[in-house]
Amino acid sequence: MLSRPLGAERLDRGRLLRLFRPYRWRLTSVLALILLSAALGMVSPFLLRAVLDQAIPEANTGLLVALVVGMIGIAVATGALGVAQTLLSNTVGQRVMHDLRTQVYRHLQRLSLAFFTRTRTGEIQSRIANDIGGVQSVVTSTATSIVSNVTTVLAAGVAMFLLDWRLALFALGLLPFFVWLTRRVGAERRRITAERQGQLADISALIEESLSVSGILLGKTMGRSGELAERFDRESAELADLEVRARMAGRWRMASVQIAFAAMPALVYLFAGLSIAGGAPAITIGTLVAFTTLQARMFFPIQSLLSVSVDVQSSLALFERVFDYLDEPIEIRERLGAPDIPPSEVRGEVSFDGVAFGYGADGPWSLREVDLTVPAGTTLALVGETGAGKTTLAYLLARLYDPQEGAVRIDGIDVRELSLRSLAGIVGVVSQETYLFHASVRDNLRFARPDADNLEVESAARAAQIHDLVASLPEGYETVVGERGYRFSGGEKQRIAIARAVLRNPPVLILDEATSALDAHTERAVQAALDRLAAGRTVVAIAHRLSTVRRAEQIAVLEAGRVVELGSHEELLGLGDRYAAMVDLQSHGDAVAA
Repeated sequence: MLSRPLGAERLDRGRLLRLFRPYRWRLTSVLALILLSAALGMVSPFLLRAVLDQAIPEANTGLLVALVVGMIGIAVATGALGVAQTLLSNTVGQRVMHDLRTQVYRHLQRLSLAFFTRTRTGEIQSRIANDIGGVQSVVTSTATSIVSNVTTVLAAGVAMFLLDWRLALFALGLLPFFVWLTRRVGAERRRITAERQGQLADISALIEESLSVSGILLGKTMGRSGELAERFDRESAELADLEVRARMAGRWRMASVQIAFAAMPALVYLFAGLSIAGGAPAITIGTLVAFTTLQARMFFPIQSLLSVSVDVQSSLALFERVFDYLDEPIEIRERLGAPDIPPSEVRGEVSFDGVAFGYGADGPWSLREVDLTVPAGTTLALVGETGAGKTTLAYLLARLYDPQEGAVRIDGIDVRELSLRSLAGIVGVVSQETYLFHASVRDNLRFARPDADNLEVESAARAAQIHDLVASLPEGYETVVGERGYRFSGGEKQRIAIARAVLRNPPVLILDEATSALDAHTERAVQAALDRLAAGRTVVAIAHRLSTVRRAEQIAVLEAGRVVELGSHEELLGLGDRYAAMVDLQSHGDAVAA
């Protein structure tokens, strides 16, 4: 699991502040509104003191009316300023949330395939939905809330000292203790929040895996639906316990703070009475009422600040999880100034020069000393046992990984020197596991080329021998394929994928066991479509059924990541070695099956 040490807390706060940097001028406006609102709010207690000590005792109705109008005017102005402040702060907060979500998604799109092979899809979804969603309140309102409350507390503190410094010292004496207590609660909640988000990720992964079409099908056919439901029940129960713990963490300590705040006005009255009884200078009723009004006005933002401190501590755990993804290294980087070569200018000669690759820094080599050249317009078939490195070698050509040693070249240019967009236009991939979006057939095909018109889409479908079937459907090309294309058979999905590749029209094509999971009749239809697609292109075909590679100009036999045999079908049969043995074994198996 990805994790960030708790010691990175300071860095997280700095990164959080940097999220707001593009909106600093709007935040400056918010700050100005906060300062103005706080200043107006501090005037009212002084007006109240004048009402109680001067206007009412002296029966000065004119002064009384002026003071009351002033108090009402301040209330109206403060309310209007609050609305404007809320609008600005939430606008900034939502922009920051948008930036953060987009930043994470764009970063994930740039990560290599290796990251996604070792990370659960549900875990990724949880980071984007639960973790980023969990910090929304902190991002949208907490920053301005902190500034607003700090400003209010400082202004109220100054006003309290101006009213009576003795009462101010007494009323604020316990504040440092409350701050220390709150930090203890925040640290506890932060730890529980990290644990809770991990549990949410587990549940998201379970839902994504077990409630997809494939997961439901597997669960029903294996008779494991009940066990999956029980597993979800356990995971959900653990999450419920964590939620209770998160909400109860430090609750008694915070309740003690609230009780102390509620008792403080009464203690101020007691302190004032005892001070006067002890011979101290008299404190007027107006001063006392104004002071307790300020005190009540200040204790609310203090309590809010203490609560915000707890929320921020909890949110740091979420930010750490989000920043973990943003800190994932981008292994496949585009070189500065990489050329963008149009596919029409590519001949398609492919070469692997001394290529070596391993999936882990300390793991075994998946490929070693691979030297192959595929002339433009010819086909190289890769055969070998499972785990021999066939798919890995093909994926290096598409630059889904980068070799640790050697180079993969197209027309003599290292693929690492090409722009990623250019390479995606040059190298097309048709894999065994066809992926279709939950969208119409037309939208799935246009994913390869969004600017393709309807005629080009249908022409590609004809080339892939799928047009007649799609046209016969009630909704034709607007037919929604369903989750992962489950409204179509395996062969039909494969032909839609081939049509997508035809529409892309790449000069270099990778066929990753594109017919291995199909029945003989469907395989012939798909193979015919593949033959049309491969015509005039450079093809690297990963073969499971050797009958599909007989016409390849070159056949490379891989074993433990090395090329152990290379030649045409007839040449390799003539050697009577590994390839010949594989053909004999497969032919014998087909005869037995027949």
